[in-house]
Amino acid sequence: MNQLIISAATEGKEATNPLVPNVWEMGVVLVGFAVLLYIVVKFIVPMFEKTFAERAEAIEGGIAKAEAAQAEASAALEEYKQQLTDARAEANRIREEARAEGAQILADLKAKAAAESARITEQAHAAIESERQAAVVSLRSEVGTLATTLAGRIVGEALTDDQRAARVVDRFLADLETQSAGAAK
Repeated sequence: MNQLIISAATEGKEATNPLVPNVWEMGVVLVGFAVLLYIVVKFIVPMFEKTFAERAEAIEGGIAKAEAAQAEASAALEEYKQQLTDARAEANRIREEARAEGAQILADLKAKAAAESARITEQAHAAIESERQAAVVSLRSEVGTLATTLAGRIVGEALTDDQRAARVVDRFLADLETQSAGAAK
């Protein structure tokens, strides 16, 4: 049965080799391919080239911009580091100046305090000395009066002579001082 089908299919045709293509079909395919190749080369390839060139230019421009931005950022970083170093040096200088100024102010205040203390001490010594002198004068006059009165009672005569009274008082005070000095030793 298969034989029959094959023989019926081959009866109406001349014997052609199935491996060899038909010339007309090959011509039509070649013309279609040539037209398609012309369209691709004339219109599509230039568009691809243009797009490729634009992208390459954009990438190169982007790389250039990135390199410029990187260089700018590096310069800004170096400037920042320099400013930071300068600011630290300035802060250290100001700190040292303030420390020196503080030490100078402290020394001035200490000198003023020492001078004021010496002045106050001197005034106190002067006040004490003047009060002592006043107390000695007052004590001499009171002791003199008491001593004169007492001596007058003991002796039995009035010591109205000022020179004699002064001698008696001086002798009495000298005796008291020698007794005080002897007791202190």
